[in-house]
Amino acid sequence: MNDMMYGVIKQEQEEDECIGISRACCCLGVSKSGYYGWDKQMQLPDQQDPHDMELRNEIQKIAVEFPGYGYRRITRELRRRGYDVNHKPVLRIMGEDNLLCIKKKFIPRTTDSDHALQVYPNLAKGMEITSINQLWVADITYVRLVKEFVYLAVILDVFSRKCIGWELSRDIDTQLTLNALNKALANREGMGLSSLV
Repeated sequence: MNDMMYGVIKQEQEEDECIGISRACCCLGVSKSGYYGWDKQMQLPDQQDPHDMELRNEIQKIAVEFPGYGYRRITRELRRRGYDVNHKPVLRIMGEDNLLCIKKKFIPRTTDSDHALQVYPNLAKGMEITSINQLWVADITYVRLVKEFVYLAVILDVFSRKCIGWELSRDIDTQLTLNALNKALANREGMGLSSLV
């Protein structure tokens, strides 16, 4: 039904342009955006706007040159190349041509088993824990923030299940774990740990 209405508006525009598209759509009870979408689908490739075709070609060149660019970066690159363009047509053209890149999900690594360092056996396996400070365990994880990740190193007392030392850092390095250990030692100072310090 709408296609028929759109056809009437199109014919009216070709014969007499004194009635605007907005007014014609309003009179026939159809949306203006629907009419423009229908009109675009009805156009043959050689009838498409030459500026649109030129923009499409430039977007495809940029997408080949910079395959990781999304529509925002392509819009900026187009502006650098002298095109006065908004991000909306760029997004539309990239969607039509299937050029939208899928953002790779970054997952930080907290374990690296591929190293030349000495690997120590697990001496706590099967150990019976009867008091605090008998066994501490440590782990590193990450915390997702709005624009970045930070790493969290924690040291737990197995008997009390209490976190006795922790440290946050943007870098996963030796200093991160040493700071967590130093905090744990400071928290348990005076509890029979003088021999460990």
